[in-house]
Amino acid sequence: MFTGIVTNQGRLLSREDHGGDQRLRIQVDPAIMQQSSEGDSIAVNGVCLTMISPDAEGFYADVSAETLEKTSLGLLADAAQVNLELPMRLSDRLGGHMVSGHVDGLASLLDRRADARSERFDFRAPAELARFISTKGSVTLDGVSLTVNSVNGAVFSVNLIPHTLDVTSLGTLRPEDKVNLEVDMIARYVERLMQGEY
Repeated sequence: MFTGIVTNQGRLLSREDHGGDQRLRIQVDPAIMQQSSEGDSIAVNGVCLTMISPDAEGFYADVSAETLEKTSLGLLADAAQVNLELPMRLSDRLGGHMVSGHVDGLASLLDRRADARSERFDFRAPAELARFISTKGSVTLDGVSLTVNSVNGAVFSVNLIPHTLDVTSLGTLRPEDKVNLEVDMIARYVERLMQGEY
């Protein structure tokens, strides 16, 4: 379980194909590796992965065909910057919102523009996920917990403050770029309850 508060950034060092799956090598701040060990979870651009062969410089992670299909990890360029978050402890503050690291789909950036000292980003969600996004609700984009400012059909907007633009990869996005989208898990549970299926 994560909070959507990005704590560090890393870089994609290498990608190996393994019969439809891939193994990624992620370079990270050595401080993260001092807190981590083999088999630990870590969110990479909002995708919950398992650390393999961690060392002082980083770790490997196996990415299944399903994850490559549903997320942007397969689209990452060499040396791409990625957002990282270690899993929350039960004693941690919940600074963002409850995030599972199970990406629901890809959202596309339509536009970004200045909004005072912040920037407003407009995204298009997949049609089947749009109903889970509401004004003043939460979304996770590439692992970053954000508050939705407005919704118009499948298009929603968020504001990114200067700090978020500086410490996450979202500041590098350009129109048509795709980001990992995780909708609020509470919305998903409410839908299931409303359906009355047992």
